[in-house]
Amino acid sequence: MNPKLQLLFARRSVRAYRSEPVAADVVRDLLAAAMAAPSAVAKDPWAFIVIRQPETLAAIAEGLPNGQMLASAPLGLAVCGDLRRAQGGELSYLLQDCSAAIENLLLAAQALGLGACWLGVHPRPERMAHLRSLLNIPEPVIPVAMIAVGWPAESPEPRTRYRDDAVYFERFGGGTDR
Repeated sequence: MNPKLQLLFARRSVRAYRSEPVAADVVRDLLAAAMAAPSAVAKDPWAFIVIRQPETLAAIAEGLPNGQMLASAPLGLAVCGDLRRAQGGELSYLLQDCSAAIENLLLAAQALGLGACWLGVHPRPERMAHLRSLLNIPEPVIPVAMIAVGWPAESPEPRTRYRDDAVYFERFGGGTDR
């Protein structure tokens, strides 16, 4: 692994957190990093809901099959996208923009010594309805994901998931010449 890319390879899903809270200025840094992401025609359709109440985090976890770590995380971030602000009102652009913001947020968490885990919400109707209900999300706003955040109680090893068989040159199915 190229050491200049260590931050990328070290970013792993963390599902166990210590109980210390994440300070407001750190949360702001995470959100600023998220909002520095590229966005189609700079529409920035994202919206973030910061959740610190343990009861709310536990209730959200109940509706996300792989989201049990939210119940013990000191911080949850709901990442949403507003279709009214997406390029051309297109869901596809909204999802791309929000995904770029999420990756920035995850990398910022890693850089700041935090652990985080991305939990998919969209396109599952029952998960989206669950978040809409708990967080009062209006209809033109799409709940895309939940991010569990906290000071890590585990340290997964850095890794790459690079595979030569996923790389083609010049066209799909083309040769593997470099």
